Amino acid sequence: MDLQHLTTLAIEAALSAGKIINKYINDAIVVEQKEGGSTYASQVVTKVDHECERIILSHLQPTCEAFNIGLLSEETQDDGSRFKKDFFWCIDPLDGTLAFINKQLGFSVSIALIAKDGTPVIGVVFNPSTDTLYHAVKGQGAYKNKKPWHIKNTNDYLTYVTDKKLSDTPKHEEIQNILNKHKISLGLKNIKEISGAGAVMCAILVLENGPACFLKLPKTATGGGSIWDYAATACIYQELDLPATSFNGLPLNLNKKGNTFMNETGVYYSNFKNCS
Repeated sequence: MDLQHLTTLAIEAALSAGKIINKYINDAIVVEQKEGGSTYASQVVTKVDHECERIILSHLQPTCEAFNIGLLSEETQDDGSRFKKDFFWCIDPLDGTLAFINKQLGFSVSIALIAKDGTPVIGVVFNPSTDTLYHAVKGQGAYKNKKPWHIKNTNDYLTYVTDKKLSDTPKHEEIQNILNKHKISLGLKNIKEISGAGAVMCAILVLENGPACFLKLPKTATGGGSIWDYAATACIYQELDLPATSFNGLPLNLNKKGNTFMNETGVYYSNFKNCS
């Protein structure tokens, strides 16, 4: 498996999708509804999502035959190939669709290559609104705009990154208690919130605003994000030696059976490296 070649193709695909997003960024977009999780954000889709997926697949589908790679993409029905092949592409053509519709920052393109056992091998994230590329390859480190990325935490406060405001989140008191414990243990002054981004950019914002964390509590309702919301950033965190796990600290199951949703285990991303 030529990981460097596949990484180059994934980056080209992400940048191509970013161009499509920027083409529509100021337009009024018709919103459609699809079957998703229990939240409205997981049920919205637009023609931009579909166009991004088509351009990404034009880059990556030839590799599926050439390298015997499976495929899981948000806007295409899961064909189960991810359970049969040694590796599969995991694609979120436009993460943060709701932010994009509302003309808010926090949307991105996310592409990952995942091993059958759920291990992330390649992770590519492109933020078209800032023209910033993040990527990582297993065993080869993490990169920002193709330069080695070394995280520096400079804030004297804890940043809580969330797709939905804490005050609007179920069990917000439980989350507040978790944040308070982190603040105290790290010797930080207070807690600040960044809200409204999709899950992919939430994970990136944690890295850019350390010390910081992003979490979703386990729940019974379908949702909590899907495999494609976490696959690419899990690879980036892996290469930065930072946790991208279930809420209870277990490895993320990035090739789970039954459905793609992560609600049963929750998720936990943090960037407390180099903190006291």
